[in-house]
Amino acid sequence: MLLTVTTRADSYIQFMTVLILFVFILAATYLVTKWIAKAQKEKSGNGNLEVIETCRITPNKYVQIIRAGEKYLVIAIGKDEIHMLAELTAEDLVFQELSKGQASDFAGILERVRNLKEKEKE
Repeated sequence: MLLTVTTRADSYIQFMTVLILFVFILAATYLVTKWIAKAQKEKSGNGNLEVIETCRITPNKYVQIIRAGEKYLVIAIGKDEIHMLAELTAEDLVFQELSKGQASDFAGILERVRNLKEKEKE
């Protein structure tokens, strides 16, 4: 009888230890990921290069509009090569403003998907 109680207590202690270690490792992973993202953002430069828009042509080929300093360039990106297609002016570009209903964060996008699902059910 005493052996059974001790075994249950040991099992419970082992479970709690594994659970605490799991939560600790999960928190450490989150913090390290945030730290690396911040370091990469600082390392990326002073903002002279920016990807404005990307259009996927095939699974490994893209056309991008990038801002390099004050110039806007259209480039084609393949698996092993990059080609400049054209140079644009700021007047050539059409920037789409986000309306009040749209959001660029994850929560806003998730809300729009939920709204679409509800409309499909109706």
